[in-house]
Amino acid sequence: MNLITLWKFSRPHTIIGSVVSIVVLFLLQGGNLAADFSILAITLISALGCNVCITGLNQVVDVELDKINKPELPIAAGKLDKGTAKIIVVVSGILALAAAAILHWFLLLLIAVILILGIAYSVPPIQLKQHHLPAALAITIVRGVLVNIGMAMHFAGSLQGNFQIQPVIYPLTIFISAFSLAIAWYKDLPDRAGDAHFGYRTFPILYSPKTALYAGAGFVMAAYGCCIYWSYQQAEPLLMYSLIILSVLFLLHLRTVRLDEQKSIRKFYQLFWVFFFATYLSFLWVLN
Repeated sequence: MNLITLWKFSRPHTIIGSVVSIVVLFLLQGGNLAADFSILAITLISALGCNVCITGLNQVVDVELDKINKPELPIAAGKLDKGTAKIIVVVSGILALAAAAILHWFLLLLIAVILILGIAYSVPPIQLKQHHLPAALAITIVRGVLVNIGMAMHFAGSLQGNFQIQPVIYPLTIFISAFSLAIAWYKDLPDRAGDAHFGYRTFPILYSPKTALYAGAGFVMAAYGCCIYWSYQQAEPLLMYSLIILSVLFLLHLRTVRLDEQKSIRKFYQLFWVFFFATYLSFLWVLN
């Protein structure tokens, strides 16, 4: 196993998303990169360990499914054996909990809850991912609520000694929750062949790819509208204009997808994550 294989196993877009979200939340809660770097670093170690554990576990469980939907993933491609993958998953989970325990009891509780939901998402007999509503709720609760509200409370507790989160966290949470719901539906768009073969009742299979595409877009645009209104009310013009630009770019991006072309769907989903990163970063304008 080489570093490239390990990087692919970690699902890079989720790793980047976790780093961006945690650093932004740290700064929004008043963290100082120089004075409070150890708090940020240990939090990142814990969160990324949790991330690798959950995404890795999903691949360990879904080898046969991934051979149809994502044959390029390390286990499905035969570049990483399941035994080694299981070791990585267990070590990552232990690292996540250990780092959290060192830093703050609230972070330990938060990581433990996220790990439990991640296990329930992938592992039978619960395996939430088989059904679109429980799967969407799990993803939205983790990425939308627990990461934003939970991490903000963790940083407030570690930095200020209380659990008072900044007002800007609420509109950010609303947006990321809507975005996470769309992710839950969009990630299944290119995976319809394998999901249908194994009987997974995903949103695109039950209600059509077009319905999934536009339902997700509806939530994302509603969230953009909510956050744009909030930034206007709070006299945050730079944030407001950034969100307006991103919302227009998202609509233009939406027009490029061709649901009858697998390559187009995969490209759409990959670039969709760019809006996730960009929206998080745009909220840093409130610090100016």
